[in-house]
Amino acid sequence: MDFTLNETQRLVRDTARRFAQTELQPHAAQRDLTEEFPAEALAQMAELGLMGVNISGEYGGSEAGVVAYSLAITEIARADASVGVTMAVNNMVGEVIEAFGTDAQKEHYIPKLTSGEFSSGSFCLSEPGAGSDPGGMRTKAEKTDDGWVINGSKAWITSGEFAGVFVVWARTEMDDGKERISAFLVDPDTDGISVGKPEEKMGQRGSNTVSLTFEDVAIPESALLGELGGGFKIAMVALDGGRIGVGSLALGLGLEATSLALEYSQEREQFGQPIGNFQGIQFKLADMATELDAARLLCLRAAWMKEQGDLRFTRQASMAKLYATEAAWRACDEAVQIFGGYGYTKEYAVERLLRDSRVTRIYEGTNEIQRVVIARDLSRNGL
Repeated sequence: MDFTLNETQRLVRDTARRFAQTELQPHAAQRDLTEEFPAEALAQMAELGLMGVNISGEYGGSEAGVVAYSLAITEIARADASVGVTMAVNNMVGEVIEAFGTDAQKEHYIPKLTSGEFSSGSFCLSEPGAGSDPGGMRTKAEKTDDGWVINGSKAWITSGEFAGVFVVWARTEMDDGKERISAFLVDPDTDGISVGKPEEKMGQRGSNTVSLTFEDVAIPESALLGELGGGFKIAMVALDGGRIGVGSLALGLGLEATSLALEYSQEREQFGQPIGNFQGIQFKLADMATELDAARLLCLRAAWMKEQGDLRFTRQASMAKLYATEAAWRACDEAVQIFGGYGYTKEYAVERLLRDSRVTRIYEGTNEIQRVVIARDLSRNGL
């Protein structure tokens, strides 16, 4: 078993790390305060190939693979998870279009996602009454002579106010009269789309999160992504990959919190010596580092399996997402504890890292849903 990164993976990781440290980290606290969308940073990341890491070079992607993508997300998130989640969703949208789109759809949309012409793409699956249960969605797309008309609403849409393309899931009527979920590519400036006010969030405040309303939104027949009635499969495939991204993002938050706590423990003195000399602090740091190392391996295993192209990785992606997000939360929480009262203030980044990490246990499928996915796979396939 070889854990050595290849040249491309190291290059992508190091590129992301340099950009994160020099361009993102100095402004992360200000973005958190002002909730400013990082449009300029995203454009720079597109120039570096980070907005399409696992996308074919034919469409402007880096074609560097899923392992490189996981490494890059971790580095970006260490500096600013708000930028990291925007990058993750954009990569996910590009991959979904490449996997299921027609040649015309791929040629039209993907180069704009990878080049920075679009600040981001948006993944429009969740609804006010359909989060963990996508089968409960109410948004409908009705067939017309010219194409489709969409009516409904979506919630918790990352980058919804700034996206260049929406991937929208909606109920469609099949030939047998039954309804199944289909996916569509929708231009945000289409008449009938209303964008709600940005959500006031606990963390990842530089990431734009809005609701969307679709009122008689007319789209052409060519907007259908994949097969009619095949939207649920598209969503599940996308979410499997997306969970690798979220696990990798959470890992970055936990690593940064642990690094800051380690540094602080070597500088802060109590009882005449650095607090890092006390076994109570040493045990915290040891547990944090060990859990995050395990999380890293889970994320990279899932990424490697996806990269092979012929391996089923649903269980492994859910395990990576579940474990990495909970390990990151524990690491960030312990980092605040190590900082003591200072960790509870905005003077130090660990306060923001803790807030930013909390949502990783919710989006891209709650951790309760991950346990359901893992348990079902175990019952069908065993250990």
